[in-house]
Amino acid sequence: MLKHIFTYYNEIFPKMWEKPALTDYNGEVSYTFCQLAEQMERIGLLFKQLGINKGDKIALCGRNSSNWAAAYLSIAAYGGVIVSILQDFAPDDIRGLVNHSDAKLLLVGPYVWKNLQQTDEQIAASMPELKAIVSIKDFTVIYIKDKECIVKGIADIEPAFKEKYPQGMQSSDIHYKDDNLDDLLLINYTSGSTGAPKGVMLTYRSLSGNLYSGHTFLPPKAGYTLVSMLPLAHAFGQLAEFLFPLSAGCHIYFLAKTPTPTLLLKAFADVHPYMIVTVPLVIEKICKRSVFPVTNKKVFRSLWHAPFGIGPFVRKMVKNRLMKAFGGNLKYFIVGGAAVNEDVERLLLDIHFPFVVGYGMTECGPLIGGCYVQDFVARSAGHILPYMEIKIDSQDPYTQVGEILVRGDHVMTGYYKNPETTAATFTEDGWLRTGDLGLIDKKQNIFIKGRNKNMILGSAGQNIYPEEIEDKLNNMPSVAESVVVEREGKLVALVFPDLQGELEFSPSLREIMEENLKKLNELLPKYSQIFKIELQDKEFEKTPKRSIKRFLYK
Repeated sequence: MLKHIFTYYNEIFPKMWEKPALTDYNGEVSYTFCQLAEQMERIGLLFKQLGINKGDKIALCGRNSSNWAAAYLSIAAYGGVIVSILQDFAPDDIRGLVNHSDAKLLLVGPYVWKNLQQTDEQIAASMPELKAIVSIKDFTVIYIKDKECIVKGIADIEPAFKEKYPQGMQSSDIHYKDDNLDDLLLINYTSGSTGAPKGVMLTYRSLSGNLYSGHTFLPPKAGYTLVSMLPLAHAFGQLAEFLFPLSAGCHIYFLAKTPTPTLLLKAFADVHPYMIVTVPLVIEKICKRSVFPVTNKKVFRSLWHAPFGIGPFVRKMVKNRLMKAFGGNLKYFIVGGAAVNEDVERLLLDIHFPFVVGYGMTECGPLIGGCYVQDFVARSAGHILPYMEIKIDSQDPYTQVGEILVRGDHVMTGYYKNPETTAATFTEDGWLRTGDLGLIDKKQNIFIKGRNKNMILGSAGQNIYPEEIEDKLNNMPSVAESVVVEREGKLVALVFPDLQGELEFSPSLREIMEENLKKLNELLPKYSQIFKIELQDKEFEKTPKRSIKRFLYK
């Protein structure tokens, strides 16, 4: 039987009781496993005092932090349903998702609250189902619907906590519920408010299967350290940099700030992480800026595969340089979200870097493909994971590209309150349509050949949906239609203008587009802002259904 996510925590919390668990890098908050358990209990008592029932939806929206993680675990341990919302969404989008999810409580970080803040009357009108809003910073109540309820935050819970645990919590008190694999645990919104919101419903079974895969192929040891830099509101960061390493007794450092290269390298040097989970852009930038200028020199290339131990010595020298940059204790370097540049992948394999590419999507919590580092096959995305099945929708899955279909324990139960999209996402016999095109080999390794989807992966792991940006841009002056593309890590909007009888691009039209760019970026989170607008002199080519042939535009 599949091991429940809280069975892992029931085992590891007592073993690591006085050891560090969560720390804000260059911040004030840090928890041992004991302190984390106590904080989870206090937050649960706060939920009860606020009138939150088991099964209620609790929205969580804030920057990566130890308190964000404590809040997440508290909701799950209490029996609530976590509603994970990216903190970079626009305030109106956040309100919309809180309402769509039927959340009774909102846990919010100070950065989000600064933009979301309203009067009590406005909050009651814009999010009518909310009973309260609680600050993630210190778990104080910053809005409450029932004015008769006098609780101000977890400080008011202390008498109840001390009555239940007069000597403080003991490791023997850890008994989290772990017999509800098929209960709903998480609603993870994959985008903002355009169209019908897609709230991916994941059960304890899905997250438990993901943890099992991690422990099988990337086994950590208790006490290992890790830097969490991907957005915790997304399934990839949530699993790989939080739930999985914590379940093994690792010590997680959260980066609350934007993970710039300078900050990351300093954090790696300080923390010495055992594992780094990232998107391709990080390793590609490092290789192209720091490694290739050396390895591409003629004398270096001649030595790369030289005999008599010279070649291995040169390759080891490059490997040691990379290992040092990542803190010197690296066991696994995991890349997901997109394909790695082929030259970069070849270099990493040549030097036996502990590197592997995985494959997944939010709808699978997120893992679909992965493998042992030593078994990684070049240009693949790992093989299908335990408790999962895969098939290619083509006549020959080994030679003929088709849509990748999956089913198994990791797969979502559907999109919250969106039966039409749910039905369209599954085949009649229950296979999830990934929207990706690929092949498999005889060992079930997955080779992705293209994307049906248009999602762009941001530099820090954020999902960017070009249709959402285009929807806003197309409503702006003199814009007939648009396509958002990625060039060298920057987003560019290609615009076919509404010329209204004009035969050429006038200076005034370009001024209008500059103003559009300014206004558009004011509506967008920083990670999805447009670098420039580029005018097109022809209407975009269309399919018979009048959809733009996006693949023609780069």
